[in-house]
Amino acid sequence: MSFENHLERSSGSTQWVNCTLGEQITLQRGVDITKKVMRNGSIPVISSGGISGYHDTYHAKGPGVVIGRKGTLGTVYFVKEDYWPHDTSLWVKDFKGNNPKFVYYFLKTLDLKRYDVGSANPTLNRNHVHPISVNWPVLKVQREIVGILEALDEKIEINNAINKNLEEVAQAIFKRWFVDFEFPNENGEPYKTSGGEFEESELGSLPKGWKFGLLSELGEIAGGSTPSKNNDEYYTNQGIPWITPKDLSINKNKYISRGQIDITKKGFKNSSTRLLPKGTVLFSSRAPIGYMAISKNEVTTNQGFKSIIPSKHVGSEFIYYLLKYNTDNIESRASGSTFKEISGGEMKRVPVLIPSLDTIAHFNNIIQSSGSLIEKCERENESLVLIRDTVLPKLMSGEIRVSVEQEYAQVVDLPMVAESSEKYSTH
Repeated sequence: MSFENHLERSSGSTQWVNCTLGEQITLQRGVDITKKVMRNGSIPVISSGGISGYHDTYHAKGPGVVIGRKGTLGTVYFVKEDYWPHDTSLWVKDFKGNNPKFVYYFLKTLDLKRYDVGSANPTLNRNHVHPISVNWPVLKVQREIVGILEALDEKIEINNAINKNLEEVAQAIFKRWFVDFEFPNENGEPYKTSGGEFEESELGSLPKGWKFGLLSELGEIAGGSTPSKNNDEYYTNQGIPWITPKDLSINKNKYISRGQIDITKKGFKNSSTRLLPKGTVLFSSRAPIGYMAISKNEVTTNQGFKSIIPSKHVGSEFIYYLLKYNTDNIESRASGSTFKEISGGEMKRVPVLIPSLDTIAHFNNIIQSSGSLIEKCERENESLVLIRDTVLPKLMSGEIRVSVEQEYAQVVDLPMVAESSEKYSTH
């Protein structure tokens, strides 16, 4: 059954009431606690930016809902366990019989930033939030709505857990092969412990056929550029993908197809950015150094990247994990007074271990299968997030309502998002 069949247009109902938010929940300012005061424990301290530490004593019983009050304004967090709400937050002291998870979803639909009362630092005052007029459903309807949204969120969490496990395995394999030198020999046995042959180099012993070299020997180092922000004709929602480090701070996926905004052909031609091929490993070179992703299609970037276009015999997966393992070394070679940045020239000179081509190919063959599954989960999550974020405000406003007869745990029957193979003309 399709997702849409579980939803109905609302034509008015006594199950919804017009009231103020303060009639349904009571918000309370959090309690200050410094890092120095925190003691080792498992109780999360929730600040405006999320979990900021752990303590051995709770201040509020879970489940709970916390809102960013100061600094990061209006962010909403759901906490399953007992917790400590930080002074930079507001927390729901009294749910007044409402479903806590519903309250969490509902608050996420409110534009709380518009109630900012801070001058230099954004600040949210609970006395300005309580009077907000809302359309509020009865508890039975709240549970129905939560059932829909939780089914989506739980599937997203499962996919994230799968990807986290696959990523940990891939990093472990990289370390075992290229740090511990325990890659499989021709008999499938660990090379080093089975007596594999080593050769001396200036930097130490290496497996036979391996060498130390420079990052530039494994691929081309490519930068980017920003078309003038003063010309609206240079930017569009659907054009040539253009990615910034900020995009990678928001999108934590390993594979990426585009950022928050695209550039036009005119913007491309009037800047020094370049079209990078599918499989380019994006690596942020400043503010901060080390955000990474692999391009799923042709993309451009701003000047905040020193990306690597892998040589054909090297491949994206090996470069990705090589950079991940060497991020601290790369950052140590950066310079700058305001913020550190690694230059293109310095990036080319980063010393790296260069294994035999057969070993690299073997590694890529193994990792590409898990990479395909990671990308599949990421694409499915993009679809799930789109559905959730589309129906969330409509469910919370009562514009659409769920059908009571349905089983919400089986709501989601989603088509897979088509794999992107787009190429972008710049002519």
